[in-house]
Amino acid sequence: MNRLRLLTAAALLTCASGAFATSFIVTTDMTVDATKASSDGTTNVSNSFKDDKIVLEARDDAAAFVASRGEVRGAHLEAALRHIRSKLPTLAANDLQLAQAILVI
Repeated sequence: MNRLRLLTAAALLTCASGAFATSFIVTTDMTVDATKASSDGTTNVSNSFKDDKIVLEARDDAAAFVASRGEVRGAHLEAALRHIRSKLPTLAANDLQLAQAILVI
């Protein structure tokens, strides 16, 4: 009876570890894809708005926003975020990513 339990436990662990490996790969692939999409989006922002007055005026606010981890939201940053999203409506980037992109400009 103990041998049967041991074999059953071993089989369950083998199945569980296989499922874990598969879910790890899927999660990793999703994370990499999301990071790439995010990076591509913020690169588009950096390239598209390098001469844009509204975005350039938001650099100090963007720096404060990034440094405070989103706690400090200045008026220039808010205007720039609205402006960027109106020009690139399909952009999938959050406020922090956009603020970081503004700092790269």
